[in-house]
Amino acid sequence: MEEKIRLGISSCLLGNKVRYDGGHKFDPFLVNTLGQFVTYVPVCPEVESGFTVPREAFRLVGDPAAPRLITSQSRVDATLQMERWLAKKLPLLEKEDLCGFIFKSQSPSSGMERVKVYNEKGMAEKKGVGIFARALMERLPLLPVEEEGRLQDIQLRENFIVRIFVYRRWRELLAAGTASGRLVDFQRRHKLLFMAHSPEMARQLGRLVAGAGTRPAAEVFPEYEKLLMTALKQKATVRKNVNVLQHMLGYFKKQLDVFEKKEMLAAIETYRQNLVPLIVPLTLLKHYIDKFQQPYLHEQFYLDPHPLELKLRNHA
Repeated sequence: MEEKIRLGISSCLLGNKVRYDGGHKFDPFLVNTLGQFVTYVPVCPEVESGFTVPREAFRLVGDPAAPRLITSQSRVDATLQMERWLAKKLPLLEKEDLCGFIFKSQSPSSGMERVKVYNEKGMAEKKGVGIFARALMERLPLLPVEEEGRLQDIQLRENFIVRIFVYRRWRELLAAGTASGRLVDFQRRHKLLFMAHSPEMARQLGRLVAGAGTRPAAEVFPEYEKLLMTALKQKATVRKNVNVLQHMLGYFKKQLDVFEKKEMLAAIETYRQNLVPLIVPLTLLKHYIDKFQQPYLHEQFYLDPHPLELKLRNHA
């Protein structure tokens, strides 16, 4: 990809001093590692909607499904001010060509989940969603989103990064036009990646593409996109990865000698037992793909769904 992926992000995660106390929440991985491959579009709902730095902290109050944004001490209701800003900001973000958004966890404006919501007695339950986060996710329901706390989990981190790279390729396909041949090629090159996330949805995607020529593109492409992003939200587990690895190995049943096949099966088994990371059997498979010039496997995004520098498969 010649241009970097555009990601929205809570501004404080970049080290910007926009928090209520004048501080920030600089995230080294997001800035120094992932930041090499993306262009961030920073957003701070509280500052951009007109509140100062520093400022009184906010909290969510009332019904978790539709809470109010209230200052924690003086009890000033800032909901309307935030909603007016959202009405202007969301259309602008929709034009930013974003392929994902990273929220600040636990924030009453930007938390993606489990945000504290206080009842009339001052008791809190972690059942809320930040006002900005909820509005953005409702407006762009297929946009890959995560929050920085959850990205400390290596499986969730890889899942999110896989989604933003696939979504970028999908957006490029749409920009090039909705010819059925492009959809067939997209499905073919991503098939094994889809299998690693959801074998059943991978089959559904395949059936949808197979029948695409009999239906209007205006129906097929939105349906495919929704199923695509739903499938990728499923975690790629060890069991599903083993299934994909064994499927790939089947392409070499006539080329590998007894020793090579035994070595490959041993690599897959040690991965299945969580003794080595996924990169180990994949590296050996890549060797055979190059050695025997297997064109179908060679172009599968499953082999390299994201930059190697991120080292996401060195731990899985």
